Amino acid sequence: FPIFNRRDTVVGFGGRVIGEGEPKYLNSPETPLFHKGEEIYGLGHARAAMHEAKRALVVEGYMDVVALAQHGVGYAVATLGTATTPVHVTRLLRELRESGAELVYCFDGDAAGRKAAWRALEVSLPLATDTNPIRFMFLPEGEDPADMMLTDDGSSRLREALAGAVDLAVFHVRAILGDADLS
Repeated sequence: FPIFNRRDTVVGFGGRVIGEGEPKYLNSPETPLFHKGEEIYGLGHARAAMHEAKRALVVEGYMDVVALAQHGVGYAVATLGTATTPVHVTRLLRELRESGAELVYCFDGDAAGRKAAWRALEVSLPLATDTNPIRFMFLPEGEDPADMMLTDDGSSRLREALAGAVDLAVFHVRAILGDADLS
């Protein structure tokens, strides 16, 4: 898959392992032009849909973005299979600022998804503004957005999951209380 920078110039390539294997996503090596912690997969193609939907949906990989786009969800972008960085969050919030659109992180319901969500929360918290809500949605165990869209009711399940997305502050408090013994 070609990876475009914010000027819509190809700066790298990526792919996904078919079948078992780690890492799931492989990218071009870091170069003076390509830093995977700074690029957002699909941002140029998603820009208009993000403003129309008043939402950016951040998923984990290329295939999720492609599957969602094929099913009419054009406002999805990905972090190139890497952890969310301050550059990602800053760039997305800047893109969404004028429209007041929300930033929604979508993670798998497994331990890796919860870990990625916590990292996204840590990075997003100091960058959060009062103009763009930041929310977190979790999919059922073992499911990712691409899998969801392959089912007959994928679009309605996605809408349901979006409706159940929790605010950054709620997710933060729940995560902290989840580890606390309040007795």
